[in-house]
Amino acid sequence: QVQLVESGGGLVQAGGSLRLSCAASGRTFSIYRMGWFRQGPGKEREFVSRIGWNTGTTTYADSVKGRFTISRDNAKNTGFLQMNSLKPEDTAVYYCAADTGRRWPAIDFGSWGQGTQVTVSS
Repeated sequence: QVQLVESGGGLVQAGGSLRLSCAASGRTFSIYRMGWFRQGPGKEREFVSRIGWNTGTTTYADSVKGRFTISRDNAKNTGFLQMNSLKPEDTAVYYCAADTGRRWPAIDFGSWGQGTQVTVSS
């Protein structure tokens, strides 16, 4: 099992930046990829970005491409989501998730954090 704890959320004005962190513990050696998802008010949870834990290969949703950057620090078992040029529509609870590759090649994020609130004011 992998445990995940997000931090770094908060209130920011449109155009501002935030950096989210996701600290992993437990069977961190089993992490194959880490992802970020979000759920806005009245919306379904949606994919934001993911990164290959060893390869560093990244993927982004079109809505955040060019504004958000995903990264990780393997030595600290921590993932990051740098969010720039934030918009009110980015307001959501942001979740990080880990995929241990147990259903490779399928993507299966089986471990989730509790989420951190990001609110962007206009």
